[in-house]
Amino acid sequence: MTDTLRLTWDAPATRWEEATPLGNGRIGAMAFGGSDGHYQLNDSTIWSGTPDGPARALQKVRDGGAGPERLAAVREALAAADVRRAEELLMAFEGPYSQEFLPLADLLVRVADARSDETVPARILDLDRATLVESLRTPAGRVTRRSWVSAPAHALIIELTSDHEFETTVELSTPLRGRVVDASDALVLDVQVPIDGAPLHEDSVDPLRYADDDAEFDAYAAVAVSLDSDGEVGRHDDRIVVRHARRLLIALSTSSRAGSWWADADGDWRIASREAIRDRARERAEAAAQRDASSLLAEHVADRRRMTRARFAIGSRREGEWSVDRDVLRGSDPLLRATIAAEFGMYLLASSSRAGSPAANLQGIWNDQLQPAWSSNYTININTEMNYWAAPMLLDPDVLEPLISLVERLARTGTDTARELYGTRGWVAHHNSDVWGWSLPVGDGHGAASWAIWMMGGVWLTHNLWDAYEFGGDDELLRARIWPLMRGAVEFCLDWLTPGPDGHLHTSPSTAPENSYVAADGLPTPLGLTATSDLSLIGSLFERALVAIRRLGIDDALEAEVREALAALAPLRVGSDGRLLEWSEEVDEHEPLHRHLSPVVGLFPLDQVTPERTPELFDASVALIDARGPGAMGWSWAWKVALRARARQGDIAASLLEEALTPFDGDATRHGPVDGSEWGGLLPNLFSTHPPFQIDGNLGFPAAITEMLVQSHGRTVRLLPALPASWTHGDVQGIAVRPGLVLDLAWADGRVISGALRNPGERDREVSVSNGEREAIIAVPPGARIDLADHDLLFSASADQEESRAR
Repeated sequence: MTDTLRLTWDAPATRWEEATPLGNGRIGAMAFGGSDGHYQLNDSTIWSGTPDGPARALQKVRDGGAGPERLAAVREALAAADVRRAEELLMAFEGPYSQEFLPLADLLVRVADARSDETVPARILDLDRATLVESLRTPAGRVTRRSWVSAPAHALIIELTSDHEFETTVELSTPLRGRVVDASDALVLDVQVPIDGAPLHEDSVDPLRYADDDAEFDAYAAVAVSLDSDGEVGRHDDRIVVRHARRLLIALSTSSRAGSWWADADGDWRIASREAIRDRARERAEAAAQRDASSLLAEHVADRRRMTRARFAIGSRREGEWSVDRDVLRGSDPLLRATIAAEFGMYLLASSSRAGSPAANLQGIWNDQLQPAWSSNYTININTEMNYWAAPMLLDPDVLEPLISLVERLARTGTDTARELYGTRGWVAHHNSDVWGWSLPVGDGHGAASWAIWMMGGVWLTHNLWDAYEFGGDDELLRARIWPLMRGAVEFCLDWLTPGPDGHLHTSPSTAPENSYVAADGLPTPLGLTATSDLSLIGSLFERALVAIRRLGIDDALEAEVREALAALAPLRVGSDGRLLEWSEEVDEHEPLHRHLSPVVGLFPLDQVTPERTPELFDASVALIDARGPGAMGWSWAWKVALRARARQGDIAASLLEEALTPFDGDATRHGPVDGSEWGGLLPNLFSTHPPFQIDGNLGFPAAITEMLVQSHGRTVRLLPALPASWTHGDVQGIAVRPGLVLDLAWADGRVISGALRNPGERDREVSVSNGEREAIIAVPPGARIDLADHDLLFSASADQEESRAR
């Protein structure tokens, strides 16, 4: 399998949705290419708001009447079937909105008298090396511009080379309040970040509000330039001008007050001096600019190859370059599209999530809007969770670290929210969050309860952390960080559950994320019944808590409570038509084709529902998925593909993936379909769109594709469990499987022809491996590589099959 997978675009970008994403977890750059050399820049710590925002909002909501007493009144109203009264009472629990992820700056690297070289692609993105190469023509000759965002160097690196002299102008600006200041030979941009922001759909408040002290700057971008040949560098107003150069290196770094706080959330966020934060950006940019470009690139490539452990070759992965429009978006090879969807998704996650920086948000780390869709925040009723489904299976643990840090911040603020609003132990989070750890319901007192009143956000996130443990097998990670977070979520759930008239434990109030049913008055309501997703999320959390207690060998008084509650938890129910019910009673659905698949969360991403463990619930879950039908937006498509994979329906999964990977030619800035029929697909830069753009679809595709090729839940590794008939041959490498092993696998004509399990850990592992009717228990010692052929798990391929695979 080659390590060269390149995507090409034939022209420079004319709009943001055509630009090429680069990133190192902290710095995000959208490269437009062309003579202007436009890089739209983000820093993952640039959010409106301040660290004390969640605490101030909680106090305001509490002062407005929310709290355990009103919760009791809500439950009384629901017990009396007065859902309208309950909805009215619940508005007091809604705080303002979470904060917004904002753009930082724009960098222009203009090459004088240049135009795209029409003899070669305008932009070439090498996914394996995470580098972008452009070729420009000037009257004197060709100029090559190579760009990457280096994590080791903390900088965006831009290298320009030519056999002839060229002239370049470097400019830096910001869409926020800011100014360029003089700092020796570097350009330094001082930026003031708003202290409050409102989502695009909320027109009752100011979009952005700045502090009264407009001299207070919170973020910085610094650009340094060095020559590696003859030439001269000069400052002209707010620009750097380079003349008579043949080799030029430009480095940009960023820093922010919020970044200092993120690194030390226990410290005083105002204590770091403005000068110290500014100097961090300048010093990093200058240090990178003085280094040799080849050493910077080699360091960067080695780092990125460590981050993306897995490799996909569905069909084949031939050496070469693939035109995004001709070969990918409008090509005829679905196997190529599947390979690129998997690899591009891994590329984006490794680019937008790294240890030491905040987690990837709704747009990863790429946003050019002052009011991005849904604030480009953390939407934790599916989207943030989906962002990280692939991480423990396909990437280095450093990629998942920001999510663990986010949950730790949520647990900190969510402990106060749980106590003050609901009178419970533990911690709670709802529908939205942000870099400051927002854990309140949002909606500002008028948000629909169907999305604002949902108490399972934190519970769902703990399941992502459990996956990190199960795929990695790190008991110390479980003991030190994951179990304390799980335990707090367990405490909340134990106190949140209430006994129902049927003798079982239920949740009240309860909503199925963003969906409603038809109430007795003929109008839609989300309230009054226990959502199936609540029961699945809580039940699975309780089961996994018991496993954690046993594996860690701890004596925890919580264990008895969990066992008692788990035994009393209301069961999932199947309707008269054979479908799994979304709520605890059979009711008329307000939106039968709803985009959320929360009732079947037990099928995926959880492992509660399987054909072996719960055959009736498995069949009922598949019936519900059937009823929801095809068609969706990016993230819903990704979920549907993964669900079909768990249902072992590979051909249906492949057809849904093909839907999701079709080009979207409509208005990429609008919100949702015009008439309910035109959902998104892929934008010209391969971003998945709702519309508008959300990255969760891109990041969900690798996880869903992996589930088609290998599954490892239920204590068995299943090979090719949902392989489509059209995926005749392929090769995948570096796929993590539970418990803490790594799998390489190749197939031809739908049959596994080679495979091996590796154990990168320090303890013995044993696992059951299933390949069709063949099954074997395999022991894998630390550091060992066990060939599946040694356990009679492979099928021989004919000479014709081998020749086909080689082609």
